[in-house]
Amino acid sequence: MIRIGNEEPVLETENWPPLWQKIVRAKKNSASVYRYASLAHLQFELKLRTGIVEAAKALRRSGVQFEDFEHSHCNERFWHLNNRGGFELRSDVTPAEGIRDIFANGPLYGFECATAIVIVLYKGLLDCIREKDFNRMFADLLLYDWHYDADLRLIEKQGASEAFPGDVLYFKNPDVNPRQIEWQGENTVKLEEDLYYGHGIGIESSRAIIAKLNRHRKPGSTVSAYLTDQVISPDFLYLSQFEGGGPGANPESFYQTFAQEPGIVSRIGRRRYWMV
Repeated sequence: MIRIGNEEPVLETENWPPLWQKIVRAKKNSASVYRYASLAHLQFELKLRTGIVEAAKALRRSGVQFEDFEHSHCNERFWHLNNRGGFELRSDVTPAEGIRDIFANGPLYGFECATAIVIVLYKGLLDCIREKDFNRMFADLLLYDWHYDADLRLIEKQGASEAFPGDVLYFKNPDVNPRQIEWQGENTVKLEEDLYYGHGIGIESSRAIIAKLNRHRKPGSTVSAYLTDQVISPDFLYLSQFEGGGPGANPESFYQTFAQEPGIVSRIGRRRYWMV
């Protein structure tokens, strides 16, 4: 169910993009309540989810390579490679320029799957908010594993069965061969129903991803890889205030208004957690 404030809205979606319509239809038919501060808040979420999906597809086409941290590499015109395999933005490059170069000059880059997902999230957001705000929010950008700037405001919840395009999900390989530890799991972006992008795996169904992970188990293992219940997504309301002509909503006021309802988020460190 979708609610805007305290009301269940009548949404005229005929002219909305097909992906927006699919997400709205799934949320309206769900037993869970998805609450929004305004119609603009809902539309920004749909816009950013679409941006993340398109960024994942673009990274797949870019020619970037899958590498472990030891063998990571980058375009040194835009990034400095540190001794951990992380990419530190050069002082004469803006965050927007650094992110765009990864997609423009993919063959110059190699990194592992968690870094890839963070890059996809940054690119999706860059395409949806004012560039000056992106550059201000993500100054001194570092790309390394699951390191991300606090202003990305990731929210973690449980419930992969109610994940939507643009959400980040994780496939775990609990019996991974220790000699192939890079296959211990796969971070993915959901693109549509049962279709996911994972760096190093490509765009595949859940069954295909599990089958690939299972080929890297301990010899003789019968313990299958599986899709975990963890779902990660950006804080759409917080980020909507940086959209050109955005709703200007006060995120904290909205959170406080509905703080007693099931499903509101609490913040611990960088990440917010959806409490069900």
